[in-house]
Amino acid sequence: MRQSAAPAAIAFVLALLVVGSGCPSPPPVARPYPAPTPEALMAALAARQRAVPGMSARVRATSWLGGERVRATVNMLVERDGHLRFEAEVALQGTVATLATDGGTFALYDARKNELSRGPACPANVASLIRIPLAPGDVAAILLGDARLPEAADGPPLVGWDPHLGADVLAVRDRDGGALQLFFHGDGTARELVAATRVGAAGATLWRTSYEEFETTAGQRLPRTIRFAEGKASFDDGVEIKFKDRSVGDAAPPAAFTLVPPPGVVVREVGCGVRP
Repeated sequence: MRQSAAPAAIAFVLALLVVGSGCPSPPPVARPYPAPTPEALMAALAARQRAVPGMSARVRATSWLGGERVRATVNMLVERDGHLRFEAEVALQGTVATLATDGGTFALYDARKNELSRGPACPANVASLIRIPLAPGDVAAILLGDARLPEAADGPPLVGWDPHLGADVLAVRDRDGGALQLFFHGDGTARELVAATRVGAAGATLWRTSYEEFETTAGQRLPRTIRFAEGKASFDDGVEIKFKDRSVGDAAPPAAFTLVPPPGVVVREVGCGVRP
């Protein structure tokens, strides 16, 4: 039953891709090499994720979400399990805001307001500094240059071909009827993950990423620029991360992912759904 349904499922995945792109399509191209198996693409992704368990980095982050342009230099500690620490800097002022999450709880210290907000690490709270409103593990994977697979996959992954991007498409379906689509350029050792799209059960695009300008760091090809957009929005209305420098695999001290309120700081408890 699943084998007979696979071609239709692949066609559905690629149809969602075309609808969700939101921009003119380049001329179609044919795959210039034999189609990879789902197992080969899954193995390539797994090997890459094992090789890049975390990083420290300095980036230029720019956000246009909500029509408001926000730009800052941000120092990052990122661990694939969702441990995150972001420190935003402003010229002549130094660090003006720090966000930390251990994957379950979050805290944001605003030095200019002398205020610390803390609460659950839900997407709205995690997006308080770098505006990617996803769970900590999803944000970590995106910053590490890939995407976190659905926790409960529904059936084997499927492989298609996007003739406009010239990319293999690995679709991992979840039990709610949605899917994570991963786009790979190249074959064999030249294969690179260049984009990811998350679609919901009704076929609507939830979010998407683009990974660009690859460079070699610690023996791994990593994107120098990462773009994120919600729904069908353009990347010009989303978030852009440009890496200035980074180090892969350095273990961070556990205390880095919690914030203790300095003396005299106002502490505010926040829930989900409202960004501090």
